Amino acid sequence: MPKAAGKRGELSGQLSVEDITTMVLCKPKLLPLKSLTLEKLEKMQQAAQDTIRQQEMAEKEPPQISH
Repeated sequence: MPKAAGKRGELSGQLSVEDITTMVLCKPKLLPLKSLTLEKLEKMQQAAQDTIRQQEMAEKEPPQISH
């Protein structure tokens, strides 16, 4: 009995069924170059710049007087 109790403390908690271990490879995951959040921010920034350009163009144009 004392030998069994001593071996129980030496176990590492790993169970091995095969003698040879092999690596299991999974499919590679393709990551987008730009995240969706970054794309949304760029679209918002572009829209803001377009709005500013339109406002500047409207201020530069002299008011047209129709007769």
